[in-house]
Amino acid sequence: MGGRGQRRCRVHCWVVGILLVCNVERICAQLRYTVPEEVQVGSPVGNVAKDLGMDVNTLTSRRLRIVPGPNHALFQLNQNNGLLSVGTNIDREELCDGTKVCLINLKIVVENPLEIHHVGVEISDVNDHSPAFPESAQRLEIAENTPPGTRFQVHAARDPDFGVQSVKTYKLNTNDIFDIEIRDSEEDKIPFLVLKKPLDREKKAEHCLVLTAADGGSPPKSGTLHLNITVLDVNDNRPMFSKDVYTVSLDENAPIGTLVLQINATDLDEGMNSEIEYSFGKTQRKKVHDIFDLDRVTGEITVKGSVDFEETEIYKLDIKVSDKGQPPTMTESRVIIKIKDVNDNKPEIEATSLSNKIPENTKPGTIIALISVTDRDSGVNGKVICKVSDHVPFDLRPSIEENMYSLITKGLLDRETLSHYDLIITATDCGEPQLQSVKTLSVQVSDVNDNKPSFSQNPQELYLTENNTPGAAIFSVSAADEDLNENSVINYHLLRGDGVKGDMTSFLNINSDNGEISALKSFDFEAVKTFQFQVVATDSGTPSLSSNVTVHVFILDQNDNAPVILYPVSSNGSAEGVQEISRNVHAGHLVTKVRAYDADIGYNGWLLFSLQEVSDHSLFGLDRYTGQIRTLRSFTETDEAEHKLLILVKDNGNVSLSATATVMVKVVEPKEAFAASDVQSAAKDDEDSDVTFYLMITLGAVSLLFVISIIVLIAMQCSKSTDYTSKYLQEPNYDGTLCHSIQYRSGDKRYMLVGPRMSIGSTIVPGSHANTLVLPDRRRTSEERERGNNNYTSHTLGLNFP
Repeated sequence: MGGRGQRRCRVHCWVVGILLVCNVERICAQLRYTVPEEVQVGSPVGNVAKDLGMDVNTLTSRRLRIVPGPNHALFQLNQNNGLLSVGTNIDREELCDGTKVCLINLKIVVENPLEIHHVGVEISDVNDHSPAFPESAQRLEIAENTPPGTRFQVHAARDPDFGVQSVKTYKLNTNDIFDIEIRDSEEDKIPFLVLKKPLDREKKAEHCLVLTAADGGSPPKSGTLHLNITVLDVNDNRPMFSKDVYTVSLDENAPIGTLVLQINATDLDEGMNSEIEYSFGKTQRKKVHDIFDLDRVTGEITVKGSVDFEETEIYKLDIKVSDKGQPPTMTESRVIIKIKDVNDNKPEIEATSLSNKIPENTKPGTIIALISVTDRDSGVNGKVICKVSDHVPFDLRPSIEENMYSLITKGLLDRETLSHYDLIITATDCGEPQLQSVKTLSVQVSDVNDNKPSFSQNPQELYLTENNTPGAAIFSVSAADEDLNENSVINYHLLRGDGVKGDMTSFLNINSDNGEISALKSFDFEAVKTFQFQVVATDSGTPSLSSNVTVHVFILDQNDNAPVILYPVSSNGSAEGVQEISRNVHAGHLVTKVRAYDADIGYNGWLLFSLQEVSDHSLFGLDRYTGQIRTLRSFTETDEAEHKLLILVKDNGNVSLSATATVMVKVVEPKEAFAASDVQSAAKDDEDSDVTFYLMITLGAVSLLFVISIIVLIAMQCSKSTDYTSKYLQEPNYDGTLCHSIQYRSGDKRYMLVGPRMSIGSTIVPGSHANTLVLPDRRRTSEERERGNNNYTSHTLGLNFP
């Protein structure tokens, strides 16, 4: 008990630190400690953090740990202070039986930055085993005529301990006839019993001896073997081997039945005394009997089981030959079989990665994993070449340490192009034939906010019918973001103006979540015909990215204005008038002309005239389109002198609006008509002055609209592409009613708001709310131009030219 305690106290820990600079982000270092076997669990081995110069306060955050591997459970690493200690009972003989140096290699890894260190712990031997013989007793039969000096091999003791702790001496109890002799064979000590004096069976037929084997420990341990010697009286020649030691080479993985060696022994006796047979010595390990077979008659040694160089490099076989004499004699020899390595082990790949997710903005050259490759074969068979699959933005950078690699990024990553990589790591040895191993390492590319929201179309157009409901949605914009999660969550807002005149964003509102735009007021086509605004889409990434889209709004007309009678107009403002004509006028005489105006455009402003009431239908006629009242025939003596005409003026909207005018026609004799001409002329001048006043107001409004259109055109051409420029042209034209025309361009379409003249063959554009006409793309013939002189009395028609 005291010896074990003393051994446990013999814990020698020293550091052989070899710091190798692997790259700018990782330092490879190697430490070596020594700890005796059978030491108490929890005993300290060494302070890894202190010996590597690490900051103890950062060990926990950097996740100091032992990388799982063979025998890693033998030790424990304290993550708080970096102390390496024994984790379980260590038996050197179980771990490293038959090897001179028992070295356990550990990999210590820390993160942020990623570092890997190699720590070797040598397990030193302690004298925890006593020498033991394969049997407690051995019987020998020796003929009485055996000459002095003859040697007899006896059982050798085995001690699993190594070096000086193994069997060192053999001692025979005191006697006059026998002595012990030791033969050193490599690391083994084989005892031989030596006859010092001739035997005399008649004096003593049995000899009992005790052989003691002791190791070199302090204090030494020992084991005993009882030798029972029987003295015989026959067969005075022993079989003899041709060699004391046979040495042969054998390839590993040799097929079962392969002949390893044929040994040969001879006996000079005759008859039964010369017949010999072979057998394994009793000191053989059991594994030898499982792997090799010995023919008792021929001495052929053949392969019986699996021969593995990586498990055992050399086998030592004790062969015994004995004759069939009475008593039989025997001799022992040793066969040493050296196993030659063949390339039968594939390389083994081990990957230690910090994380299987890397950001897409990771810089080229960043280390993402450490690759370690091992091959159990030796020499060129164990030399490995490692590479990563082609056509990926990753590469393997060799380390100073053999068979160590850093997996680094070699190009820019883009999650939107490829978000997942299955990297195929291939390790190929240099043996013949070459063996290869493959390991797949999955790398996930995580998202960063590197994509702006994008609109499918920019700019966009909105055609909005006037008199919309305030607060109702009128339009919706939508942007897409190729990023993920919060980086793709989009908020919308309007780019507000500075409050100057014409800024319509104050009348708009937008839902920040879905981009739905609502109008806070009702728009009036007669006040505003077009405007534009910008919507900004911003993602929720850090930092956030944004883009904007321009929305061009075109207000579409509704039939919300009734016709306005411009003539006749009485002094009190009512649409009434008196017209005197001479009784002697002929058919077709122009009595007067009703003039009207509608603020709407297109069909909504196209006016038609009709007679609602007339005293004599045969006397007066009304032109449906011009509003001209003409006589249909000459007056007669029986015709009334005064006629009342009620004229209805209505537009062509879906729900038409109308106004009425009353014209009183007085028929006078020619002299009275001539006399009254001066008075009527004066009245006519007053009436025309009123009409002229209204015409001037209307022309001024149209001119103002023209100027505004030109300003908008210039602004759009300066700020946007030519696809969305607008060109306005105003052409006042008066023929019965007040009309005007405007044309503008939007994208690849050209729109025109025309006056009363409308070419034959015009069609209404479907879905245009009856305010847009499309002109066929052909030239007008002279006949059409003549027919076009028959003007339609309307306000404005919208024409769309493809």
